[in-house]
Amino acid sequence: MILEGKQLIGFAVSAEGGSVFQAPNPTTGETLPTQYHKATKAELELAAQKAYDAFKVYRKKSGVEKALFLETIAEEIENIGDALVEIATSETGLPAGRIQGERGRTTGQLRLFAQLLREGSWVNARIETAIPDRQPLPKVDLRMMQRPLGPVGVFGASNFPLAFSVAGGDTASALAAGCPVIVKAHSAHPGTSELVGKAIQQAAIKSGMPDGVFSLLHGSGTEVGAALVQHPHIKAIGFTGSYQGGMALVQLAANRPEPIPVYAEMGSTNPVFILPQIMKEKGAQIAQQFAASVTLGVGQFCTNPGMIIANKTEDYQPFLADLETQFQNVSGGVMLTGGIQKAYTQGIAKHLENESVSIVAKGVEANGFTAVQPILFKTDANALAQDHTLSEEIFGPTSVLVEADSKEEMLRIAETMEGHLTATVHGTPEELAEYADLIDLLEQKVGRLLINGFPTGVEVCHAMMHGGPFPASSDSRSTSVGTAAIYRFTRPVSYQNFPENLLPDELKNANPLAIWRLVNGDFQKA
Repeated sequence: MILEGKQLIGFAVSAEGGSVFQAPNPTTGETLPTQYHKATKAELELAAQKAYDAFKVYRKKSGVEKALFLETIAEEIENIGDALVEIATSETGLPAGRIQGERGRTTGQLRLFAQLLREGSWVNARIETAIPDRQPLPKVDLRMMQRPLGPVGVFGASNFPLAFSVAGGDTASALAAGCPVIVKAHSAHPGTSELVGKAIQQAAIKSGMPDGVFSLLHGSGTEVGAALVQHPHIKAIGFTGSYQGGMALVQLAANRPEPIPVYAEMGSTNPVFILPQIMKEKGAQIAQQFAASVTLGVGQFCTNPGMIIANKTEDYQPFLADLETQFQNVSGGVMLTGGIQKAYTQGIAKHLENESVSIVAKGVEANGFTAVQPILFKTDANALAQDHTLSEEIFGPTSVLVEADSKEEMLRIAETMEGHLTATVHGTPEELAEYADLIDLLEQKVGRLLINGFPTGVEVCHAMMHGGPFPASSDSRSTSVGTAAIYRFTRPVSYQNFPENLLPDELKNANPLAIWRLVNGDFQKA
């Protein structure tokens, strides 16, 4: 399959700009051959105008029509075949099996949103019928449901070239909500982005969607992304990446004449608390699973457990020895980009500047241009309290073991934590009851709370919450994974005293779509 290196603007392709860039192969360091044209201001303007015009049509598409579109996207991605795997592995250094699995997750979540649309109750329809003779004042007829916001800008993520990029969760949820999407492709995997973008483009044509329902723009710096956020036709932003990048977009969006929401998932340390009895009973098993979770995918997951907290009981030293052994046996690997490798190296050096931090173990070195080595650090609760940077994420295969002297010290650690995507507690049933106050504290700090597991591995389903209090994300009320993500790109609209023929089908008396609705306080399908 030939890569063109051009913008996809609605149903057209464009390469007006003279400025180009090429992606490197992170394993070999070689520059990949395709040149990608950076989007010009005129191309971005055309994409935004097309999205604006498309919204007038797309927002009125039925749930069944949008579901068919999403299902066709999934089919077109699968039809790319091995070429997608080959391009993605060359651009990311990720193994073929990982790319194949991520492709399945990407198509699976598209089909999950299609299922949600076909059922239809997600619109949260609420109906309050009129009572004209109510005293002292009549009651009007009011009906409410979720409606799409408008065109959405989506930023591809570096660490998930498929599932959090061009056709990932942000795009799938925005399209499901009824919003056209303009994607800023990640410059680290532009070829992968182009292949998936063409699949969406083809699916839009096949399923009768309006020209402009989807566009893909390239750019290796911040100029294209900043212009996208600031364009008046864009009504929301989806982003997965660093804290610095996410906050830059938040500030740009807030400073617009019309501020818009930025749903930025910005990373997390994802603390893991090990209670004393479970450490005694299953310390070796926990150590093995923890080391595997920290180093999975070379630690390049936003749910990588970057901190583990354990009490220094009589069983602590054997647990420490198990952790040391496990980390010595895990291997490093190639990171996605040279920039990510540099940030990892700088983060490791920063920890070592603290005299209260020591290295427990180093993993096996790996080969490759951007390869890094896993490292497990150790410190104590006092040092953590004095140096806030120890609790900040280092994106990569590393974690910090924090020694606590008591339950009270564990509680203080939890109480002073900032927001995270996840927190985990390992304990026996009796311990979990005894540490209920720890669980209560952590519930206020995270979007997902785990018992006796590890946070890597995010199930794409109706009940998943992937987000958390700041700085894990810019809006703790929203998720970027699962079908609840659709509500980021909708807003409630009430219809008062509307005649039946003017109401959306979801709000009509006859309920032609047979969806669940809250009618005068009772959920019903009638």
